[in-house]
Amino acid sequence: MKTSTRRITNHLQQDLVKISGKTIFINPFLYWRRFDENTNRWLRELGQMSEDQIHPNRKRFYPEIEWDDLSHEEELIKDGTVEMFLKTLDLISTFHPYLSSGQLLEVERKMAITKKISFERWVTKSLAKKAKLLDNEKRKFQRERFFSSWREWFSLENTQQALLPLIVTIFISSFIGWSLGISKNSCNPYFQQNLNRLN
Repeated sequence: MKTSTRRITNHLQQDLVKISGKTIFINPFLYWRRFDENTNRWLRELGQMSEDQIHPNRKRFYPEIEWDDLSHEEELIKDGTVEMFLKTLDLISTFHPYLSSGQLLEVERKMAITKKISFERWVTKSLAKKAKLLDNEKRKFQRERFFSSWREWFSLENTQQALLPLIVTIFISSFIGWSLGISKNSCNPYFQQNLNRLN
């Protein structure tokens, strides 16, 4: 029990910083009780900030990285993480307007140390979920387009005129095949033998 409590305490310690006796949450999701629906969507959906806002802040949060060496996927994750840092700082400034620029810098430094990995994990999961939803939408669109094309093709007058003789031919062929099968079975000695027994 003590070990579990200690883990929770350590985890919470990573989510807050105390400045001038005030507790500041550096985990943006801990502010959710104070969110309206639009703010919640703004925080949780990546891509709410433009490249003009994100790119100038890359070195601010990732001074050790050579961005030109990153793959496209790695770049998306890092840019998403930068976006989360900027959104979190925006929320902290909104809910703690009394903080000075120096205090905000202190909050930012702790956040950059303690939240970078967790933000990256969250962004990775969010991007994977978004990619899956897009893939599902793409498949749904392709299915609808496929069935729509067939419906349009069947509704064409030329198609109906071409299919009618084919359907009639198939029906007649099936009927002839069925008739020949019955005739063949009726001449089968096995059936004849059974008929003689009945007589």
